[in-house]
Amino acid sequence: MKLVFAGTPEVAVPALDALIASGRHEVAAVVTRPDAPAGRGRRLVASPVAERAAEAGIEVLKPAKPRDEEFLARLREIAPDCCPVVAYGALLPRVALDIPARGWVNLHFSLLPAWRGAAPVQHAVMAGDEITGAATFLIEEGLDSGPVYGTVTEEVRPTDTSGDLLTRLAFAGAGLLAATMDGIEDGSLKAVPQPPDGVSLAPKITVEMAHVDWSAPALRVDRVVRGCTPAPGAWTVFRGERLKLIQAALVTDRTDLAPGELSAAKNNVYVGTGSHAVELLWVQPQGKKPMRGADWARGVRIAPGERVGAADVG
Repeated sequence: MKLVFAGTPEVAVPALDALIASGRHEVAAVVTRPDAPAGRGRRLVASPVAERAAEAGIEVLKPAKPRDEEFLARLREIAPDCCPVVAYGALLPRVALDIPARGWVNLHFSLLPAWRGAAPVQHAVMAGDEITGAATFLIEEGLDSGPVYGTVTEEVRPTDTSGDLLTRLAFAGAGLLAATMDGIEDGSLKAVPQPPDGVSLAPKITVEMAHVDWSAPALRVDRVVRGCTPAPGAWTVFRGERLKLIQAALVTDRTDLAPGELSAAKNNVYVGTGSHAVELLWVQPQGKKPMRGADWARGVRIAPGERVGAADVG
């Protein structure tokens, strides 16, 4: 088939690579989000998908909106059979959905109908799911509600951050998407409607959702920290400033600390929760680089009974 691939971030690159490497289909063009400011200089930088496509000599389309007439006209000229999509980042209008003969097929990082929305991997980690996966489905105008072509499962490991899990799913999903294109082409795959039961939503994780509640059980605190790593980053407040929580560990033998209460030893720093304590392994104070929790605790000289999360911050 002639394909036009749509995707933007680094997580979409393995799928593009898999389609290029398959040799069975022609990736005629790539659609990605426009160049965006990045770094201290805020200079415009092309998306990872745009950079990979340019390296491969593939035409790159960067519409401000996918309903722009110039983009739609070029898409009609290319006349793709199918448009595979991975984390493109913009809503596709009906006029665009109707152009490829076999539609737009999305690789979504959950086992649909679970976790429809922008942040399925983060929500899976935060909810304590033991198994998740990826699915390919035919895009329709509803939110991730189209019929499913195929799935692949992935175990959620006890120490997985959403970044760890998403990296594995990106590669497992790349193979699934390539196989889905093959199955659509030879007619061996038919899309199956999603069941009405088991629907859950995964909206974008806001900064407020990443604010740790120390009165919650330790298991919940651990899941929030892992689910919000690397983005947007779990956080708390210490002496009126935000403290980013990069990595924590459950400590089942410490139940002597009140929620938010700190306890520093030579090589460890602990925080009380609604159940047992957690150890802060890596943190990032406001305006500083990430550091080991014990190094941070030594630097700030925690007073007996001092707490995190005791006051809000603007």
